[in-house]
Amino acid sequence: MAKEKTQYTCNECGGSSPKWLGKCPHCNAWNTLIESVAESTAPAKNRFASLAKTAEVTTLADIDATDVQRTPTGHDELDRVLGGGIVEGGVVLIGGDPGIGKSTLLLQALDSLQRSGQKTLYVTGEESGAQVAMRSRRLGLDGSQVSVLAEIQLEKILATLDHVRPAIAVIDSIQTVYSEQLTSAPGSVAQVRECAAHLTRAAKASGTAIVLVGHVTKEGALAGPRVLEHMVDTVLYFEGDTHSSFRLIRAIKNRFGAVNEIGVFAMTERGLKGVSNPSAIFLSQHSEPVPGSCVMVTLEGTRPMLVEIQALVDSGGPSPRRLSVGLDRDRLAMLLAVLHRHAGVACMDQDVFVNAVGGVRISEPAADLAVMLAITSSLRGKPLPKGFIAFGEVGLAGEVRPAPRGQERLKEAAKLGFSVAVVPKANMPKKNDKAFEGLTIHPVERIEDAMTQVRNLD
Repeated sequence: MAKEKTQYTCNECGGSSPKWLGKCPHCNAWNTLIESVAESTAPAKNRFASLAKTAEVTTLADIDATDVQRTPTGHDELDRVLGGGIVEGGVVLIGGDPGIGKSTLLLQALDSLQRSGQKTLYVTGEESGAQVAMRSRRLGLDGSQVSVLAEIQLEKILATLDHVRPAIAVIDSIQTVYSEQLTSAPGSVAQVRECAAHLTRAAKASGTAIVLVGHVTKEGALAGPRVLEHMVDTVLYFEGDTHSSFRLIRAIKNRFGAVNEIGVFAMTERGLKGVSNPSAIFLSQHSEPVPGSCVMVTLEGTRPMLVEIQALVDSGGPSPRRLSVGLDRDRLAMLLAVLHRHAGVACMDQDVFVNAVGGVRISEPAADLAVMLAITSSLRGKPLPKGFIAFGEVGLAGEVRPAPRGQERLKEAAKLGFSVAVVPKANMPKKNDKAFEGLTIHPVERIEDAMTQVRNLD
């Protein structure tokens, strides 16, 4: 037999090369070329015939644009991340670490949708039907009428979708599906790209909402070509430590809603349950204020959440350490320099450790002021007042810049009983607003003003 011809395919962009290269010639990514069997070019002319549809050219003004109809999943936190619910013909890609709860949540959502009168289909390529049934009974979904198909061949899955016509279908997972038109193994770049393209086209043509479960790599990114995320309408990431009972779902891309929206779930014996007040998770329960702790209000999508920032400043050696968990380490080094230059607080010979409580990741610069106040509190050994919050971006010149949607942040703090706030002057609310009753707000323009205000509160 003649030796099969091989080629090297990029995991990031799907580009191919006849020989191995350290850097992909198409997207310049390093160490992403993987050896695979070259596809035959003979049947290529018919492979995409089903995807080619003729359409007329129409102006935007002549197209009827109506708001998309959404179907609630029965789980408020999942609906929040999706932008209100499942959209007809929408394609959702959800990824996360093994065992974090992807299949559990989707099985719960399908059962709720089926009980509300929607036709559902669960396609499993990793488990047998008996295993899915065992999980449903373990979750307390007795008597569930969700239809289950154990299949990994794309053509059979598409035929079943066309015959059953479900309102919502889950494909668990896209890496196990393969097409007979390709000779490469399931999970390869070519298989994932082509199977996702056919399933997306089927969803748009039939109106069936399809949810694709995706594996992740060791680095935490979705496995397969990057084009997979471009094809779908919504990309959701499961976050959280498998040793913790709390899980976060974050919307990275959403054509029908806000991005960076998060949903918070608690893992219980009966599956994942939504957490209506996530601020309670990210706040430590101190009976008395402790040094090095400062609460801030962060925005995750459209939701304001209170998160506790903890700092520990300890005597270091000639090479002091700068370590942050949940916050950008480079930004921490910059804030320490600003703290020294403009507020006279020197930490050049101290180890500085900063942590965001609860495993949440904060990427917005509005955390700057809270981080600097927590560091100063730990260095002085004096706690901030009880019921104290702060937020605001700090620039290299020492100015305190406003945070977006500051009024909503303050209203959330006032609602949860906080009494003292140090905020940028531009975020100062109008007077006589009953929403801020019980909250004393101190506006500041520079970091040295914030330090003076905090000392006066001691």
